[in-house]
Amino acid sequence: MKIHTFKGGIHPKEMKELSNQCPITSVFPTSKTVTIPVTMGGAPNSPVVKVGDVVAKGQLIATGDKFMNCPVHASISGKVKKIQNCLVTGNSEVPCIIIESDGSDSTAYMEPLDPFACEPEDALKRIKDAGIVGMGGASFPAHVKLNPPKDKEIDYVLLNAAECEPYLTCDERTLQEQTEKVIDGLAIELRLVGAKGIIALEDNKAYIKPQLEKKIKKKGYGDDISVCLVKTKYPQGAEKFIVSACTGREIPSAKLPADAGCIISNVGTVCAISDAFRLGMPLIERSLTISGGAVEKPVNIRVPVGTLVTDLMPEVFKLKESENESAIKIISGGPMMGFAMCSAAFPIAKGTSGVTFLTKAETFTDEEEQCISCGKCVATCAMHLSPVLIVRELKAGNYEKAKSFGLMDCIECGCCAFICPAKVSLIQRIRLGKGVVRQQMAEERTKAELAKKKAEAEKAAQEAASKSTESQGAAK
Repeated sequence: MKIHTFKGGIHPKEMKELSNQCPITSVFPTSKTVTIPVTMGGAPNSPVVKVGDVVAKGQLIATGDKFMNCPVHASISGKVKKIQNCLVTGNSEVPCIIIESDGSDSTAYMEPLDPFACEPEDALKRIKDAGIVGMGGASFPAHVKLNPPKDKEIDYVLLNAAECEPYLTCDERTLQEQTEKVIDGLAIELRLVGAKGIIALEDNKAYIKPQLEKKIKKKGYGDDISVCLVKTKYPQGAEKFIVSACTGREIPSAKLPADAGCIISNVGTVCAISDAFRLGMPLIERSLTISGGAVEKPVNIRVPVGTLVTDLMPEVFKLKESENESAIKIISGGPMMGFAMCSAAFPIAKGTSGVTFLTKAETFTDEEEQCISCGKCVATCAMHLSPVLIVRELKAGNYEKAKSFGLMDCIECGCCAFICPAKVSLIQRIRLGKGVVRQQMAEERTKAELAKKKAEAEKAAQEAASKSTESQGAAK
C-alpha cells in the first residue's frame, strides 16, 4: 500500500490518543447564550437584526451584498440581547450578536433541495445562503471556492482528512460517525465542478480506509471517489502538500489549488454542505476537539456557533489544578498553527476546529535566545524557504528583501519555530512582517486609485474646457 508524502516537514508528538476514542457529543452553553461574530469568512457583513428582536434557530442575522459575503445565522432561538465588540480568535475585538435562548428551539431552516436535480447555479446559491465556509481554519467562502473561473479546469476535489495538527481529532471521529454524510457532501461538490474525488487520509488513520471504501462502493461512487493514504507528517494537511502528495502536481507560487486543477475541502465543510441540502440547515453548529495536557478528560463535542469556551467549563470539560499540570497557554486551534489567546472567553466560530490547553511541559515560554545560524529551519521548511534570512531582513526593516526570500510564500505552519534550538519567534515575526507588507500594498492600491481618479478628473476637465473653447469659437 503506497504512502504519499512531500519533502520536508516535522514529526511532533501526535497526542491524538487523548481524544480519538471519544465520540462526538452535542452540548449547549451553560449560560444559554451565544456570542456570534458578524463576519466569519468572506467580505465584512452587517447585522440585519437589532437588539430586542426574537430570532429562530437558522434565521439570517448578518449579511452583505458582495459576492464574497458569507451570511451568518442564529445558532439558537431566542432574543438578541446585545450587539457589541467582543474578543475573538486572534485576540481582536469584532462586532458580535449576542443571543439569549428562550428555550423554544424554534427553527427557520430553508426547504430541502435535491443537489443532484437542481441547476448548478441554484446549488451554489444554496451553499452561499447556508453561510458555508471552509471549516479547517481559513474560513474561505465555499460558494466562491466551488465556482472557479471558467479558465480553470478542475480535475480533482481533495477532501482534506489528514488532520495533521497534534491533539485535534474531530475530523477523525466525523469520518467514523458520519461516513455517509461525508461522502454525500463530497459527491455534491463533485457534481458542481465535474471532477473526481480523493479523500486524503494520514496513515495513522488507515484503519478508517476500509470503512470509507465500503460506503463509497455502497453509494455507487466507486469510480468517482478514491481514498489516498498520505504519510503522517506535519504539515501534510497544508493545501500545497495535499495536492503534491495526492496528484503529483505543484501549486505555483502565489497561486491557488485551482491553478493546479484542484479544489480542497474540509471534512466539516462537506458535512455542512450535505446538511444544507438535505435538511435546509445553515452552518450554525460545528464539531471540535477540546484537548491538551491541562484538560482532565479531553472531548470531541458539537456546539452551536458562538458558544463561549468558558461556557463549557466545568460541565463539559475541566482543567487540572495542580501546579505542574495547570494551563499556561490557551490556543484557539492546534498548537502548531493556532492562535494563543489571552483568555478562554472567546466564541467558537465556524472555523474553530479545536481549543488546546497546554501545560508548561508542552510549550515554551522562556525568552528567545540568539540565533546560532544552524540552518535547521531551512532544512525542515516544507516550502523550501530560508526562515532565518526572512526574519533577519524583517528585523532590519528590509521588507522588500524579506519578500525576495519568500516572506509571502510562507504558510505559517510553525515547523521552523518548532525545530529552532534558540526558540526564536520565527512565525510571530513572519506574521507581523506579512501584516506590514499587506498594509503597504493596501496603501499603494489606494494611492494608485486616487491617482487614477485625479487623472480622470483632469482629463474630463480638459475635455470640458476644450469643448467650451470650441463652442465659443463657433458662436463668434
